Amino acid sequence: MNVLIKGFNSLFFPSSCAGCGKTLLHREHLICLPCIGNLPLTNSHLEKDNLVERIFWGRILIENACSLVYFKQEGIVQHIMHQFKYKGKKEIGNILGSILANQLKNSNFISSVDLIIPVPIHAKKKALRGYNQSDYIAEGMANILHLPLETSAIKKELDTESQTKKKRYERWKNVEKVFKVIDTELLKNKHILLVDDVLTTGSTLEACGTAILKVPGTKLSIATIAVGL
Repeated sequence: MNVLIKGFNSLFFPSSCAGCGKTLLHREHLICLPCIGNLPLTNSHLEKDNLVERIFWGRILIENACSLVYFKQEGIVQHIMHQFKYKGKKEIGNILGSILANQLKNSNFISSVDLIIPVPIHAKKKALRGYNQSDYIAEGMANILHLPLETSAIKKELDTESQTKKKRYERWKNVEKVFKVIDTELLKNKHILLVDDVLTTGSTLEACGTAILKVPGTKLSIATIAVGL
């Protein structure tokens, strides 16, 4: 019955691609195949001292860092991420996380990673949006990489203002000391892969990563779906 209902809905209310807006074809889900094929991949996971790692130089000690795609205004990635974060299409996170994980699974990037943790959002924002987008990215990655996923070991204690229009220093002051590790035993002596959606100045990831690295024996790597140009 569910299959019939789904088929009926797709016939009379066809879904559109989150990237280009065109009607999705049979077996396409949320993002059409041409858009997936045209994603502006960074391939940063293949390069040591890449553009993503350089964002964190002199700020926080990391083992590795990478982003799947480049983000630019009015580009395909912005359209996809807008649908993902603000239009309730949370399964996009699973898709993008899976694509990133498939890139990483045969590389040295995740060879010593023990645990995947998505950057948390404040409970008030999660209630308003209905979900934490980074949870879905991390879930898609964990399924492919066969690594444990932990979504409750770190808490965002303060509901900070939007980062979108802030400069770098303002962003750092906005998130400073707002992340707290709830379960230190779970993180102790672990190599953590910290996952987020879009990397701009890196202030949120830096603040969350700093909280993680206060736990004895921890190491930190970072992976995001997009990095701003």
